[in-house]
Amino acid sequence: MGDSTTVVTADPVEPAALTEARPDPDTGSTEPAPEPGKDTGPAGPSLSPSRAGDFLTCPLLYRFRVIDRLPEPPSPAAARGTLVHAVLERLFDQPAPTRTLDAARSLLEPEWSRLLAADPELATLFDDDAEQAAWLAEAGRMLHSYFSLEDPRRLEPAHRELCVEAELSSGLRLRGYIDRLDVAPGGAIRIVDYKTGGAPPPEFEARALFQMKFYALTLWRSQGQVPRLLQLMYLGSGEIVRYAPDESDLLATERKVEALWRAIDRARVNQDWRPRPGRICDWCAHKPICPAFGGTPPPLPAESAPGAADQPPQAASEQPISPNEPVPPTAAQSPPPTAAQSPPPPATP
Repeated sequence: MGDSTTVVTADPVEPAALTEARPDPDTGSTEPAPEPGKDTGPAGPSLSPSRAGDFLTCPLLYRFRVIDRLPEPPSPAAARGTLVHAVLERLFDQPAPTRTLDAARSLLEPEWSRLLAADPELATLFDDDAEQAAWLAEAGRMLHSYFSLEDPRRLEPAHRELCVEAELSSGLRLRGYIDRLDVAPGGAIRIVDYKTGGAPPPEFEARALFQMKFYALTLWRSQGQVPRLLQLMYLGSGEIVRYAPDESDLLATERKVEALWRAIDRARVNQDWRPRPGRICDWCAHKPICPAFGGTPPPLPAESAPGAADQPPQAASEQPISPNEPVPPTAAQSPPPTAAQSPPPPATP
């Protein structure tokens, strides 16, 4: 198996990678939805780490986001995560010597204006200018935390906001967006993900790392190379979680992903999307229509046929999951979860 995880409060400066940064524009999300009418690749079943997390958290949440594609209102925490991600991507557009904390902070206002222009609904997040200013100041503190963890003047990422896809032997297509991919001079790959919340307690580290192993599996199956290091940077607490995977890790992840997709397909065939009530329900935008709380879901769309491609809505947020969490059977096969089985509150994006 791979090396154990470590949490540290500072990161030694890494040698610069020798490949060029990706010139694609920022997507404004760690996993954006496809634009209406845009070609999303070959037809067939597909799965992302976010939607895998949705199903393990609550099959009904998966249905609301993937089958019904219900809109979700923006939140200050999610918007701040999007803003900080955008600033860090833009920072690497600048020449290495100019990538300073002041330069990063100077990007906050223009990037926020760009996000507002793309989604005017974000303007409703704040009651007044003072509240928005406090929110932007918190985003600035996240950038300060980033600079305490690494020096971007000594880095040249190979890719930023990299779209990765791979098809497994079963025909299931894996897909996702990687915040940053570093390639060392010797060719070793490091996957980097920014989180604007705090590092999870040790008992929930595996939950966060599953998302990274999903990305590593996708790269391995598409490029034939196991990434040397998976690195989660928690800007809310100034900590780093690192994990060195190996092939046995990724084979285990592949088996879990395949089993999870079979469970999703059974739920789709049976039209059986049971809710899993828990503490996370307090943050769910769909609580008013959830039958666990006396609500009534909308009728299932006619196109919710088995095997339909997994396409998340724009407002859906990341929900990393644990590789040790069992794949839930369909509702007809399992009783409702007890309070002890309820998932923990979601981390701030």
